[in-house]
Amino acid sequence: MKSNNSTNKIKLYKPELKDLWFRELILKDPDTMSYNHAYGGTIIFDKSKWNDWYNRWVLNSNNTKYYRYIKDMNDNFVGEVSYHKDETSGRCMLSIIIYSKYRKRGYGNESLNLIFNILKENGIDVVYDDLAKDNPALNLFIKCGFVEEMRDENVILLKKVL
Repeated sequence: MKSNNSTNKIKLYKPELKDLWFRELILKDPDTMSYNHAYGGTIIFDKSKWNDWYNRWVLNSNNTKYYRYIKDMNDNFVGEVSYHKDETSGRCMLSIIIYSKYRKRGYGNESLNLIFNILKENGIDVVYDDLAKDNPALNLFIKCGFVEEMRDENVILLKKVL
């Protein structure tokens, strides 16, 4: 029997502070972050930022944030998934990043299904994500039940009722 945080291909893992090297790696990788060109591309997440970020996102999330690594069955980190309550809009915003060398293997689809279950368990029934118009993940989100809520010249806001 599958647990609610694993599938046949992946499992979600609560990272330790020392594991944030992987987040640093994927955020600075141009191929992985190519989807993020509308927001500046790669992101600097060096060790000087780890403690504060880890305390807010992992240790003291106050049930307004959730963050996990995605691991394959060989225990390789393949990506990250998170959600948070947006302070401005009040929306629950989803984020998923699959490391470029692990894309096109079904990890995104499986990760979304896992996070949907966690969102429901945590009493969240609607989730959003905003994507650049040319983000190749758009088709994945539509396939997983998201619908377009709003669009402007740069961004598409997607919504999924769980």
